[in-house]
Parts: sequence; structure tokens; C-alpha cells
Amino acid sequence: MEISARNQLRGQVTDIKLGGVMAEVRVQVGQSEIVSVITRGAAEALGIKVGDEVVAIVKATAVMLGKP
Repeated sequence: MEISARNQLRGQVTDIKLGGVMAEVRVQVGQSEIVSVITRGAAEALGIKVGDEVVAIVKATAVMLGKP
């Protein structure tokens, strides 16, 4: 898969919660977790299952940073 977005984070699906229209997908990326909300149709079309390796692609005009 080739795309122009540079912020690509490879991880493993740890949980999926399917709703009527949307799906919440949790992805473990190193020591961090990313939660993505996508349409249920997209989750089903991709065949996403717990344990699958996926790429989280972040495309945003603004990214906030914090310092502990």
C-alpha cells in the first residue's frame, strides 16, 4: 500500500467494538495505544480482526503535543 501520508504507525489490533454504524478499533503501537473510530462497513470490508497487524495513518492539519 503506497499513500502520501507520512505519519504511518504500524501496530496490532487489540480490541474491536462494533456498533450499529461505527466501529471502535484499538491498536497497540509500541508502548502506546491508538483508538480509531471508523465506519462498521469499513471495518467489515477490511476484515479487521483482533491480532491483525494494521497501519494507523494520521492525516491532520494540527497535531498537539504535551510535555510531562
